[in-house]
Amino acid sequence: MEKRAKILLVDDDADFVESTRIVLESKPYDVIVAKNGDEGLRKAKEAKPDLIILDVIMPVKDGFTAAEQLKKDPQLSRIPTIMLTAFAEKHAEASIPVSRGYTLETEDYIEKPVSPEELLARVAKQLKKIGL
Repeated sequence: MEKRAKILLVDDDADFVESTRIVLESKPYDVIVAKNGDEGLRKAKEAKPDLIILDVIMPVKDGFTAAEQLKKDPQLSRIPTIMLTAFAEKHAEASIPVSRGYTLETEDYIEKPVSPEELLARVAKQLKKIGL
C-alpha cells in the first residue's frame, strides 16, 4: 500500500483551511490542521508530519516565529516547510517586516491566493525531495 504523506496545515482562516484540505486530500495525503503557531508546533511534535504548510499572519504566534522554532528543534528541523502568505495584500495591516521572510530557512514560499494546481505541484516537489 502506498504511504500517505502527512501534511500539517497551520492557518487561522477557516475557509482557506477547508478549501486547502479538500485540494490536498484529492491526493494520497492526510491533512492535520492547526489554527495558530503554538498549536502548529504542538501538533508537529505529536504527529511528526512529512510536510508543514505554514501561514505567516496568524494570531498568538505568527508563521515566521513558528518556522524559526520548528527549524531550531532537532526533531522537527528536517520537516520541509512551505510558508504561505497573503503578505503582499496584507502588508499594511501586518507589523512583520517583509525582509524577515527571506532570512528563514524554509523550503518554499507561496503567495496567496494560490491555485490548487500550483499548491499540489509545490507540495509534491517538497515530498519528492524526502522520498515520498
